[in-house]
Amino acid sequence: MHNFCSDNVTTIAPEIMAALERANSGAAMPYGADEITKRLEQRIAQIFERSVAVFPVATGTAANALALSALAPSYGAIFCHEQAHIHVDECGAPELYTGGAKLLPLAGAGAKITPAVLNAALALGWRGNVHNAQPAVLSLTQATECGTVYRLDEVRALAEIAHAHGLKVHMDGTRFANALVSLNCAPADASWRAGVDVLSLGATKNGAMAAEVVVFFDSALAQTMAFRRKRAGHLFSKMRFVSAQMEAYLSDDLWLRNARHANAMARRMADGLAKIHGCRLVHPREANLLFVMLPNRVIDGLEQAGFGFYREGGVRTIRLVTAFSTDMAAVDAFVTAAQQLASGGPVTMTA
Repeated sequence: MHNFCSDNVTTIAPEIMAALERANSGAAMPYGADEITKRLEQRIAQIFERSVAVFPVATGTAANALALSALAPSYGAIFCHEQAHIHVDECGAPELYTGGAKLLPLAGAGAKITPAVLNAALALGWRGNVHNAQPAVLSLTQATECGTVYRLDEVRALAEIAHAHGLKVHMDGTRFANALVSLNCAPADASWRAGVDVLSLGATKNGAMAAEVVVFFDSALAQTMAFRRKRAGHLFSKMRFVSAQMEAYLSDDLWLRNARHANAMARRMADGLAKIHGCRLVHPREANLLFVMLPNRVIDGLEQAGFGFYREGGVRTIRLVTAFSTDMAAVDAFVTAAQQLASGGPVTMTA
């Protein structure tokens, strides 16, 4: 009821559950030859305003690792932020799927890479040196692991540097919808028009049961992807049930409505906590993740009151994540409890 640990703790969005029910009728051709998957491909092309190659998979890790495997050779180097999910949280999957490509983590405030840092890394002279992995990919996370969002000009600047050095640009968009509503722009503007070559478009954190899709904006880059997906065990025989989730997710602006609510709940929480003495946001609130510094007694009291969150991000820091289904009353209850604890009083929960 009051679990802010992650946007993975949620139920499935009713619209997506209904789509699975509709798909669960009659026979359909297997391995992506079904009508739902075909419609999904057309829908994604429509949303992004160009021809695309589309590959549904079940997890964000698979989406990222497979996308990177299509872009980086086994002797390649993939530049990413030091807090990137592909570096910290995917158990070596990118290295496994690429056959050994090297992840090169870069520093940057708010989990964002800057042009200066990327230029400095590319100036180290790895290109053409037989003793080094060869620069192949720049991977950006949007929204980032700190809940910050790359502005369009920031993505363009990084993509221009990457392309000038012969690198492809991958975007980990597990929370792409949250970034999109924060930026208030078209999906095309936040992706291929800004220089992104391949997008891992997430849905699981925003209402799906288990559905992501790898979107290639240049079909030439996807020539080996069908074989890679099959070899990785993500070519589902009953692909229609993965595609049905994505189709519902991208229909009637569900993905944006869900993300808008999640972001609004994070904003409401941030505004409430900002009024508490001794509370500080570690990073700007730009999507649906908050990293908040609080006195230890407040954190301990919130845990004892039954609120779910992770102690993460530094001393006296907790991570709070809101989602498409986060109840406003739960947010208000958390803020009220934090205020009561900060003032030295007991927590009184009314719901």
